[in-house]
Amino acid sequence: MDTSMVDWTVALSTARRLVKPGPEISLGGAEQAVAQLRSSAVRAEAYVVDVTGLPVPSATAPVLVVDRPGWIQANVDGFRQVLAPLEERSAEKLGASPGVAAVGSRVTGAELGALLSYLAPKVLGQFDPFFPGAPGEPGGRLLLVAPNIVAVERELGVDPADFRLWVCLHEETHRVQFTAVPWLRDHLNAQIGEIVGSTELDAGAVLQMLADGAKRVASALRTGEELSVVDLVQTRAQRETVDRITAVMSLLEGHADVVMDSVGPSVVPSVAAIRRRFSVRREGQGFDKVVRRLLGLDAKMRQYRDGARFCRTVIDAVGMAGFNQVWTSPETLPTRDEIADPTRWLARVPSAG
Repeated sequence: MDTSMVDWTVALSTARRLVKPGPEISLGGAEQAVAQLRSSAVRAEAYVVDVTGLPVPSATAPVLVVDRPGWIQANVDGFRQVLAPLEERSAEKLGASPGVAAVGSRVTGAELGALLSYLAPKVLGQFDPFFPGAPGEPGGRLLLVAPNIVAVERELGVDPADFRLWVCLHEETHRVQFTAVPWLRDHLNAQIGEIVGSTELDAGAVLQMLADGAKRVASALRTGEELSVVDLVQTRAQRETVDRITAVMSLLEGHADVVMDSVGPSVVPSVAAIRRRFSVRREGQGFDKVVRRLLGLDAKMRQYRDGARFCRTVIDAVGMAGFNQVWTSPETLPTRDEIADPTRWLARVPSAG
């Protein structure tokens, strides 16, 4: 009997059942959007290389224009790959109670499916650095979620061609980052592996962790402390690793935001209006904002803001070539404190100056 922690079939079917349909669009309109997104991804590559100064081999990662179920499938595959080591440990630990494990995995699968169904209408694009790719290639794949891009460009009232290229600039920057910096993928994988490897599977320890988490939630509700579900499942060592991951993700997201905004109106004529309206949309409101906070998604919004501020400060101080020293090795990546105070990174990495 399967003793997986997550029933992936349940996760996929739950997400596909719960996800909202995309916007109404004619067949011709859908075909035109898909074709334009593909061509925009190709155009974006040259602009990103020019702005960043990070030359990379062309077309090293496939571009997939997907719908919401397609994005869900890709992320179920990604989660399954990342959690594989934990699944192996789980099988050893829970092998003696396969019936209990099966019930638990179905519950976990349903919960993951519900989360993916919530996220699927919100993601415009995603670079998956962990996709193995062809032998000898650096791996990764670029996902562009066509119905979401169409929905947002309509919501914001912006030029579709400009908006589609603007989104591709952000996502293409991530492809350039992982392709031009070959050690980055293994480094991020190792950090995630530390989290997975140190996850406690003992039932008593898990119950104690949940009890402590309940107390923290109650305290947060009283004091207004910012707390997410992610915060409840971390030991002290895991939180230190999460800080390193947060710093890297802030750098990557902020860098992509800076690049997409560095391309001026000669390339994206309405870039200023797009940025202004999109920034307002990112803030969210009402119940959606509450859910995002609980899921830790507000932290991702801060990653864009704080990471972009770090990148702009460093680039203003030492230029793009000096900033690119950040990609030299894991040791030159900024810490979470340095993301908040870029002058500390500039002082620590003298070659950047």
